[in-house]
Amino acid sequence: MHKSITGIIPVMLTPFDERDRVDYGSLERLIEWYLAHGSDALFAVCQSSEMQRLSLAERLELARFVQRQVAGRVPVIASGHVADAADEQGEELAAMADTGVAAVVLVTNRLDPQQQGGDTLRRRLDALLQRLPAELPLGLYECPAPYRRLLTDEELRHCAQSGRFVVLKDVSCDLATVRRRVQLTEGTPLAIVNANAAIAFEAIQAGSLGFSGVFTNFHPDLYAWLYRHWQAQPQLAQELAVFLALAAMAEPLGYPVLAKLWQQRLGNFATAASRVIDFDVRERFWALDALLDKIETGTEDFRRRIAIP
Repeated sequence: MHKSITGIIPVMLTPFDERDRVDYGSLERLIEWYLAHGSDALFAVCQSSEMQRLSLAERLELARFVQRQVAGRVPVIASGHVADAADEQGEELAAMADTGVAAVVLVTNRLDPQQQGGDTLRRRLDALLQRLPAELPLGLYECPAPYRRLLTDEELRHCAQSGRFVVLKDVSCDLATVRRRVQLTEGTPLAIVNANAAIAFEAIQAGSLGFSGVFTNFHPDLYAWLYRHWQAQPQLAQELAVFLALAAMAEPLGYPVLAKLWQQRLGNFATAASRVIDFDVRERFWALDALLDKIETGTEDFRRRIAIP
């Protein structure tokens, strides 16, 4: 039986230089920052990585680079599952499997790209399972782009009972759904990991085995403390959960550039360049830097508070 991928799983950013090339120096600093701030695994080549705007060669090299830099300290999982055509999907996933990542993550909307329903998803899924090595751990990701395709209970149960899936990045953003999914997958290798900050605390209490939302690019250590210590200090955990939920409300303000500006503040990124954001976020979202100042103040305040025995 495969080991589950659990805990705090940052959705990794892809840094670019001024010439629109992947900046591997910045990526190395980012990886070390994730690991120094409580990450239990890394999700490379995902939507936050701008995977839809990366070539297959770039996606594969990103996964290989992250693997080499991490050097076994935590599991690295990766997707890069972006194609429409079934044959092309099989090729890109098989190539990702060859990078040696701990799990290859299938995107649910790619299993039903034309929104045709459960029969299409089941056929595509079963065909891919036939193509991928039986011993390869797999994940599932309800990626919101190009559309959010949530798994039905029946689909989730089928995946869980296959024994091949180790993690679902849950994007239901609904606590009742998280609770039900935790129950549906009980006794299987499939871990439910919530991705929504607004319900992060309650989802952990309900049995979500970690967190994998976009604000792991700002303060993964705060989510790590919440996940590991909420039972010992429930009042502080509740206060922290409120801050984390409110801070994550900034996501619509130009993410992933928003997170890249944060990483520039930390000295990890040389630029905030992005292939998915083609506008000046500071011009469109007034007082953006002032908001980041407030998030920084709150982050440091809670870091001081959780350090108190």
